[in-house]
Amino acid sequence: MSIPFIDLKSQYKEIETAVKKGIDGVLEHGAYIMGPEITDLEARLSSFSSVRFGIGCASGTDALVMALMALGVGRGDAVFTTPFTFMATAEAVALLGATPVFVDIDPVTYNIDPEDLRRKIADVKDNRNDLTPRGVISVDLFGQPADYDAIEPLVHNSGLFLIVDAAQSFGATYKGKPVCSLGDVACTSFFPAKPLGCYGDGGMVFVHNEELDKLLRSIRVHGMGDDKYENVRLGINGRLDSIQAAVLLAKFEVFPGEIVKRQQVADRYEELLSSVPGLTTPTVTEGNTSVWAQYSVLAENSEHRTELMGKLTEASIPTAIYYPKPLHLQKAFANLKYAEGDFPVCEEVGKRIFALPMHPYLSAEDQATIAEALKG
Repeated sequence: MSIPFIDLKSQYKEIETAVKKGIDGVLEHGAYIMGPEITDLEARLSSFSSVRFGIGCASGTDALVMALMALGVGRGDAVFTTPFTFMATAEAVALLGATPVFVDIDPVTYNIDPEDLRRKIADVKDNRNDLTPRGVISVDLFGQPADYDAIEPLVHNSGLFLIVDAAQSFGATYKGKPVCSLGDVACTSFFPAKPLGCYGDGGMVFVHNEELDKLLRSIRVHGMGDDKYENVRLGINGRLDSIQAAVLLAKFEVFPGEIVKRQQVADRYEELLSSVPGLTTPTVTEGNTSVWAQYSVLAENSEHRTELMGKLTEASIPTAIYYPKPLHLQKAFANLKYAEGDFPVCEEVGKRIFALPMHPYLSAEDQATIAEALKG
């Protein structure tokens, strides 16, 4: 028996004909990069997200870099974010010469803690003459929105911008609002393992502001002006491939139904795992929805996690840890001089958390098998 961690084959079967038709269309018109599919995709996803503008790009990382460039981030700037996320979030800040300032996480949602964010902003303002606070990148971890009612007023009252990193949460809602409609800018990723994923790399930036939209479109293509051989600013090669846009258009047709299926899978897990001793299942804040990019659970401690993951491995059930080493302890950020113990909630969660298979096509029978393996 094989239980896939992420079932991309089943996704493909759902939309095989539409994907082939979309790819054939690209091959026919020959505009392999920035073809008409990109404009169509931008219109559909921005409408779905209740945002005026969507700017397709080459990856979720490029989306973050483009957003920070459009907001004028550079050397001497401080951008506050979580250390409990994938490298790209803080890496985008550092690539532009700015400084990531890490903030601890909420112990329930694993998203950025608004109260610690308040403390860290005050600390930089009061004690870091070498840094100018510029903005915040929140991260909607595992598909659940952060606490934007607390975060957004704090950020804007402090004179900062807010970028919503929705790489894992595209399709989720915060109190009835699509996550990509929140903040000053929202960024998402279409990496294949994401809830809405293509068959390569891809991303999108969402904005309400027309001037930011124009700026981002220029940055996406080497800072172009009226044509690609007029360069009015520095930019990047952030263009989206037409074939990936065609794939996303096909997959988007079934995406709303997959969101429903993901919630059904999460609900079954909640019921099945309630009897596993010492295991804590994820909690979604009331009024919000998650797209369950991952289904991560907490063991009692690191030894208990090793035991439970060992049981899954013995039963040939895949499992993973998101994230085994927080960003403040990564060698790439050693220059920031953080040490173990600086972010106690993040570090404690990192020692206990692990993920179970999660995708819209996970059957009730497979979930029962996973639960039985954990029970031993």
